[in-house]
Parts: sequence; C-alpha cells; structure tokens
Amino acid sequence: MYQSPQPIISPLVDNHSRVIDYLRVSITDRCNLRCSYCMPKNGIIPVPHKELLSYEELERIISLFLTLGIKKVRLTGGEPFVRRGCVEFIERLIVHVGVPRLHITTNGVAVGPHLSRLHQLGIAGLNLSLDSVDRKRFSAMTRRDVLTEVLDTLHRAVTLGIAVKINCVVTDNTLDSDMTAVAQFAKQYPVSVRFIEQMEFSGDRDGHLPDEPLLARFGRLFPDLSSISQTGPTTARLFAGHDYCGTVGIIEGHSRQFCATCNKVRITPQGRLKTCLYDGGTLDIKKLLRDGIDDGALITILKTSCRNRFANGYEAQAHNSGRRSPSMASIGG
Repeated sequence: MYQSPQPIISPLVDNHSRVIDYLRVSITDRCNLRCSYCMPKNGIIPVPHKELLSYEELERIISLFLTLGIKKVRLTGGEPFVRRGCVEFIERLIVHVGVPRLHITTNGVAVGPHLSRLHQLGIAGLNLSLDSVDRKRFSAMTRRDVLTEVLDTLHRAVTLGIAVKINCVVTDNTLDSDMTAVAQFAKQYPVSVRFIEQMEFSGDRDGHLPDEPLLARFGRLFPDLSSISQTGPTTARLFAGHDYCGTVGIIEGHSRQFCATCNKVRITPQGRLKTCLYDGGTLDIKKLLRDGIDDGALITILKTSCRNRFANGYEAQAHNSGRRSPSMASIGG
C-alpha cells in the first residue's frame, strides 16, 4: 500500500492563472453498457490489464496531486465498478491517502450492492448517468435492458442521503419527453439534473450533433426555471423552480463555455495526463512511474505540464487536429 507523503501547501496554477484543484481519474476503459454517444455498438478493444495503472500507482499519483492543492477527486471509467477491487480502492483513498472530497461517476448498474458501504465511507457525491426513463428508449440508447437497476440505485442513494447528480447526455436522438421526464427527479428529490451537450467523443462516428443548441432547447422546455447565481469554477449552469426540491442545469462541454475558469485535469486509464479534455494527452505518467521516477521529480514534471496548458478546448483541439477522437470510455467520462 502506498503511503501518502506529508501534505504541503503548493497550489497548482497554470499558465493562464487558473488554479487547478480538481482531478478526474479514470480507473478503467471497460463498461457494462454500450451507450451510442460513448462507444461503438460492439464496444472498444479494451486496454490489457497490465497497461492500466495499478491501484497502488493510482494511489501514489493522487497522493502527489493532493500535495499540489487538489481538493476534489472524481473516479470515473468506463464504468469504475466493473473493475475488481474498486470499493476497496475507494476506501484506501479516503482512509489512508486522505482524499478530502471523493466523488464517483457511474452508470448505476453495478454500484447498487455497495451503496451502504460508500455512504459509510463518506463519499462526497455520486454522478449517475440516466438518458431516459422510458425502458425501450433507455435500452436503445445504452444497448442494455438495465433501467430497473439504474433507477433502484438512484432511489437507494437518495434514501441513504448520498448527494446525487443525474447526468443526461442530449443527442440528436433525444426526445423532449426524455428531458422533461428526467427533470422530474429534481422536482421530487433534492438532486441536481444536468443535461449535457453531446461531444465529438462519440461511438457512432456517422452520428451528428443536435441542430438545436442545448441552451435554446432548455429554455423552450423549462421556461419557468430561473438561473441560480454561482461562485467559483463550475461546468454547469443551474436553474431552479419554486416547486423543485433540486436543481436542473446544462453542461456546455461542446460549446466550451467554461474554459476560462477550468480547474480540472484528468488521468486516463492508460496513465496519461490530460490538462484539457480536447488535448491528446500531455504526459505519460505511467511510463515515468514504471521507469522508477521519484516523487520529487514527478511533482516537478506535473507542475511543468500544468504550466503549459491550452487556453481553451478550441486551441487544444486545433493542436490535436488530424487525430482520431477516442471513445469517451477511453478518456474517462
């Protein structure tokens, strides 16, 4: 087990004066769904297990990022709970590494049996993917008939008091009824429903992005909701209504509306550092670790990478021009 070094005060600031305090870590590219906007119908060729970062390597990386001022860590996949030992890994991050705010993004299919333990450990929140509450449409979108399991996870998490955010990706096939039905959860429960712009990281390469801008569609469907003032870096525009227990919002990742205040970096399952979702991976951390780099040298390299960050996603995408966009599962959703 990797032992966390003594935390130090050393904020991670990029070359555009943005403080980086949020780390997203994808622990696997494997998933038990086949969402059309994420991966091809037959899935992707998975990375061999030996090419994934081990849990011990992940603990070491996360621990070092904590010394650089990271306050929030999110575990993603693929689907994190299809990787064996995921819950034990989460426990070590909270208990031994000392992650102050650990969030998890999941599709809700396999996490159900672990919810009580996650609540006991004190996870900061659960992001749950849910693109429709119609069983046939959900099955068509995800290519799996598991809506019952996902809804059970949602209700159990809310009952336990776990902070829940519902992520609904809006594609060219999303119906207005899909959006309004999912938004009902924010009326009934203290959850945050966020509608997310579809991005180029799509499994269906012949698909296209929706013609109606997400903000315009949201305004058309929810004209009575009012914008909520927010402070600090955020990816979502949030709205509330007088008869809502929770909030509803939009995340304009494709439009890149929040680049100016972006406070996050990512680690892919293969161990590459991405300082922007749209870059090609700026640093091969896995190679450095397996070549025997010490903590001090790795911290220096991480700082250097973050001080050579693109100003926004458009700049990063232009620099990455000509490369095939990977599946979102390969990046870390």
